[in-house]
Amino acid sequence: MKRTPKKSSRFNRLLFNVIALMGIAVASIYLFAFDDKEDVVNSINSQADLLYTQTTAEFKAVSIDKPVAIPRDVGQDTSYQHAWWHFFANVQDEAGNRYGIQWSYFRISNNPQDVPGWQNSQLYISHIVVSNDSRVWKEQRIARGGIGQAGVVNAPFKLWLDNWSWTSLNKTPFPGELQAEAEQFSVQLSSTVVGPYVLPGERGYVSKGENNKLASHNLTAPFINVSGELDLGKGQPIAVQGEAWMSKEWGSGLLDVKQKGWDWFVFHLDKQTTLSIHHYRYQDAPNHVLATLSTNSGKVVSLKPQDISIVSLGEEILAGQKSIPLRWQIKVPKYGIDLTTQAQNTNLWLPFVMPYWEGPITTEGSHKIQGFMQLAGY
Repeated sequence: MKRTPKKSSRFNRLLFNVIALMGIAVASIYLFAFDDKEDVVNSINSQADLLYTQTTAEFKAVSIDKPVAIPRDVGQDTSYQHAWWHFFANVQDEAGNRYGIQWSYFRISNNPQDVPGWQNSQLYISHIVVSNDSRVWKEQRIARGGIGQAGVVNAPFKLWLDNWSWTSLNKTPFPGELQAEAEQFSVQLSSTVVGPYVLPGERGYVSKGENNKLASHNLTAPFINVSGELDLGKGQPIAVQGEAWMSKEWGSGLLDVKQKGWDWFVFHLDKQTTLSIHHYRYQDAPNHVLATLSTNSGKVVSLKPQDISIVSLGEEILAGQKSIPLRWQIKVPKYGIDLTTQAQNTNLWLPFVMPYWEGPITTEGSHKIQGFMQLAGY
């Protein structure tokens, strides 16, 4: 009989699957390009348990005394255990049809020595997701470093995995080109920044709660214009354009046994202002909120926890009987913000190696806008 893990430990187990994959990739997984391998994830639970007490002492610790700097920190630094580049775009075609585009590129290692060849310990995980109001196109891939299948180049900036890539002509991602061709669909987007980079927290140092071992360095590009083409399997490219957000998070602490998950919201309040909210959830420890208001004139406001209210408006049952809180009320009274979220397409639970719900949302209330939401640990 298949054992069902307790809900309080499910998130830890699923994230530790990522760590377990590093060892398995050395033998076989890096050979696969796959769409939805839930069976693979389930089969490595025992390895994940063995790695539950893995130490990260050999990696560089995140420090509040080392402010994030651009372009230095945009690329790869393997002295940290992991890094996560994340890209969201809300676009429309010429007929006004809306699409959400999500691209994620995750690097993790069990050894800070970035040696070439088959002894390389870097594991790369990437996914691309496109959705409209009724359909979802998605694919995930895994590869190892050192053999040319995946990697990061700092100057000029480039991320790639197989034939998926983000390329730029300088040390930052912009202007940049995202190209990802999957079996059933493809994405080609050109991106240009139209505002400054933003360093959340304290000059890019982000605390996630009481345990500073989980702290990370962060940088974001919250003001991006995009244009390009989607091919959704009909052989007729769809021209699209819209707004996007890109971020990078990196560090050397993955989990805490008390961690239940997180909720992440990104909103373009108007052409000049964005709001980003991270809500970290814990068991037997206080939840933690990190929220940042930023403008394309360069003003950045780190909101205090008492300035913001985040309330779930109940859970919805998705396919597979999974309960997810897709509707939220978010208030920042000091800045006249009162938002109620709703998903553009509810069918965006992504059963990847790192599973979560993620997709475009719209809001009602003080601002009728678009954004993105990521819900992990449910």
